[in-house]
Amino acid sequence: MNNEQQEFKPFISADRQMAEMTPFSVILGIILAIVFGAANAYLGLRVGMTVSASIPAAVVSMGLVRFIFHRDSILENNMVQTIGSAGESVAAGAIFTLPAIFMWASEGKTDNPSIALIALVCMVGGILGILFMIPLRNALIVQEHGTLPYPEGTACAEVLEAGEEGGASAGAVFKGLGIAAAFKFIADGIKLFPSEIDYDFKHYKGAGVGMSTLPSLIGVGFICGPKVSSYMFAGGILGWLVLMPLIAALGGDNVIFPSSDPISSLSASGIWKNYIKYIGAGAVAAGGIISLIKSLPMIFGAFKGAMKGYGKKVGENIRTNKDLPVKVIIIGIVALALIMWVSPQIPVNLGGAILIIIFGFFFVTVSARMVGIVGSSNNPVSGMTIAALLIITAIMKATGNVGTAGMISAISIGSVICVAAAIAGDISQDLKTGYIVGATPYKQQVGEIVGVIASAIAVGGVLYILNDAWSYGSTELPAPQAQLMKMVVEGVMNGNLPWALIFAGVFIAIVVEIMGIPVLPFAVGLYLPMATTLPIMIGGLVRLVFDKKKEASEDDRKAKVNRGILYCSGLIAGEGIVGIILAIIAVAGASDAIDVSKVFSIGPVGSIVFFALLICSLVAAMNGKKKKN
Repeated sequence: MNNEQQEFKPFISADRQMAEMTPFSVILGIILAIVFGAANAYLGLRVGMTVSASIPAAVVSMGLVRFIFHRDSILENNMVQTIGSAGESVAAGAIFTLPAIFMWASEGKTDNPSIALIALVCMVGGILGILFMIPLRNALIVQEHGTLPYPEGTACAEVLEAGEEGGASAGAVFKGLGIAAAFKFIADGIKLFPSEIDYDFKHYKGAGVGMSTLPSLIGVGFICGPKVSSYMFAGGILGWLVLMPLIAALGGDNVIFPSSDPISSLSASGIWKNYIKYIGAGAVAAGGIISLIKSLPMIFGAFKGAMKGYGKKVGENIRTNKDLPVKVIIIGIVALALIMWVSPQIPVNLGGAILIIIFGFFFVTVSARMVGIVGSSNNPVSGMTIAALLIITAIMKATGNVGTAGMISAISIGSVICVAAAIAGDISQDLKTGYIVGATPYKQQVGEIVGVIASAIAVGGVLYILNDAWSYGSTELPAPQAQLMKMVVEGVMNGNLPWALIFAGVFIAIVVEIMGIPVLPFAVGLYLPMATTLPIMIGGLVRLVFDKKKEASEDDRKAKVNRGILYCSGLIAGEGIVGIILAIIAVAGASDAIDVSKVFSIGPVGSIVFFALLICSLVAAMNGKKKKN
């Protein structure tokens, strides 16, 4: 290992000085952090998952920095993606937890969380995740360079090093962004055609199918690939074509909790909302915990291995080995604990602040090492958060912190931990990229903090705008992860959930795990409506066709798939941005002014036609010739 470390030569040598953390890179990084953070917040609230922003941020950076502003510094590009990718992780931590408080507010139990609370929770969690990760960099990134691949970080380094291709790559992102933006505005802005179509089977009571025709879901399916997409779709089939018809057939005219209406009077979507949602929640919770349990050997190994090298330094005077000083880290952690304790915005006492530090340290250490093996996309952050919430809520209840106040405190603590774990995974990948290309670690660490602060300030406004426009838990914004966290906290605190349905989901997850099927994507598919999982499956099928298609060489196939991934990243970002804009229009009360559906609409047929054109645009983007510079 040490020999590998001594032999490793970064792309930019340690003794070479070049532009890195410049005002230009910081400003551009902040803009990308806010844009990708907002887009991922919208995506996560719709489908319960986010996508990595590192590579899209890198290619956009290269397209702008190198080819428009004619600046030539790989380290400056790396700084842009380091700052820009922070937005996605902050958004993930926030949307998986904090919308639960908005939902309690809609039920009249409390007030909406203030923007100051959201910003402070995200800042504290994000900075805590960074500070805990810094002493681990040498042990995980440097000493285990030949052992831990950090797939996204390594891939991002390859993209940066192949900078001469950045113009064409960035073009794919911008094309996807523009097409998705136009599609979203036509469908959900002027409403020329509906963005979702559905059909209930007349002779198979309770069953139904549906499809959202929006671009982001195709993008998610393509990026996730055919396997993950098929697991999600299989969960949707079980829910909509098996369980729901059974509930309709056996329920008859009975009124069964939690519904207050006879089952025979419920539509397919009504059965899903009243019953399948809870079964799916049980499956997702069990899936997260199963993933966590399966990872325990890796977790303890990660913790043990990381602790062996915790704080060790090699070549501190070398530019590429300089981290933020340990004194700064310790002072920062203590200051964050005090801020959480005394701040009126974060409703936790000293014990809660200590719990955050303890759980945060453990989960950051675990997250930082696990993403080195399985990648950020497979990092079980939601499982870690569920486990933390179960323990924290139980402690709250045992110490007399009950009711809504206790639940808000539990969610706030869980939010900080969730953001910290998510950011730890992100900065680990970014530091790996920096290690390969020859960046200065302490500058990246400062840049990540800048990205966290900018994203934290922006995400509160985004959450408010989206809630005011559609409200969380609605068809437009189901906020699946946040609903799940809300159920977990309420279940422990009040014990008033339909436990029979939840345990049915738990045992479905166990059966799926025994069969050797990845349980989390299947469980998420069971939890989400069919309208979400079907277009994801279609995106996965497009990816499958190109994965199997014969090409002149493996490099050609890889190039086409990579163009597709970048194009799909643009689809997700474009829809997310316009989704935020439409939310602002809705809050301003101007939605009806741009709605043409009452005058003219091309209906569901138009949805299918435009959806088919969207697929054709993806295929065309993949087949496009690579530009030579």
